[in-house]
Amino acid sequence: MGVEVSVEGLSKSFGSQTIWQDVSLTLPAGEVSALLGPSGTGKSVFLKSLIGLLRPEEGKIIIDGTDILQCSSKELYEVRKMFGVLFQDGALFGSMDLYDNVAFPLREHTKKSESEIRKIVMEKLELNGLIGAEHKLPGEISGGMRKRAGLARALVLDPEIILVDEPDSGLDPVRTTYLSQLLIDINTEIDATILIVTHNINLARTVPDNLGMLFRKNLVMFGPREVLLTSDEPVVKQFLHGSKIGPIGMSEEKDDAQMAAELAERDAGHHDGSPDEDLRGVVRQMEPSPGLGERKAVGRRQARVREILHTLPPEAQRGIVASLEGRYGAEAMDDAPTEVLAAAQTGDGPVNG
Repeated sequence: MGVEVSVEGLSKSFGSQTIWQDVSLTLPAGEVSALLGPSGTGKSVFLKSLIGLLRPEEGKIIIDGTDILQCSSKELYEVRKMFGVLFQDGALFGSMDLYDNVAFPLREHTKKSESEIRKIVMEKLELNGLIGAEHKLPGEISGGMRKRAGLARALVLDPEIILVDEPDSGLDPVRTTYLSQLLIDINTEIDATILIVTHNINLARTVPDNLGMLFRKNLVMFGPREVLLTSDEPVVKQFLHGSKIGPIGMSEEKDDAQMAAELAERDAGHHDGSPDEDLRGVVRQMEPSPGLGERKAVGRRQARVREILHTLPPEAQRGIVASLEGRYGAEAMDDAPTEVLAAAQTGDGPVNG
């Protein structure tokens, strides 16, 4: 099973520019989490900090009991072996074919024989649907194939933590869905802790167990997916609806006058570009491909969420209760049994059992 990643009071700056400050969150072991935020909010910087490529000025990053901001270089090297990372562009070596790209970490960090390496590489290529393309160069294949090759390389050392930086970057919606399914399937098969950095709304609503959002140099919130999907926090609501109405502007956050003008336009009947349908509520989460069985993370997460249910906002409680009973969308939330919610709010009853 993957390991827990705990971040406490993390702050990062470049010179006088603060990227984000006082970020605290926990990635539950073996679950899929996603971190959202508008472009330029430091999501990729956060990923690079987790693996020790960048060093925050304050805080702790505790991975399997080791604070990587305080440990020795040797300890950091050992912790990094737990990670597999898929960068935005795949980060493949252009002069190597896909086979050698995927084999590279094994040749660099292990003493395995070439026959052992071949067995592992071909397994990972098959898992990512790349059998037959192993002798192609990165420049000879599509962006989607490069992403999958990057993911195959990230998996060869059997990581306990997988970091994925904007998997939808450069991909059309269909290929993004295929890659999302692949991440769910990988979590099912190896039970790794996965963190996806993205600004893709559909991926955020359907893939992760947990959701967080960075905005204005702060972590707005992080927790079970239902908390963000039902939130009335203006920036979260705006982002998940893809709407112009809210604090996020074209380049920076808006001032009060601009927000007031846009609200007046909306009230006058001007369409703000967001979808017409009601996106309130929790949608069905993506499931493993047929034949893979159940994700172990699902049962662990349900038990964990039941324990903290009474501490969550009422709308999130409704969404969780509805999804535990297999009901989704705005109407399902409205139909959540009153007695079950009352039990959740007091910490008693079957929901917390």
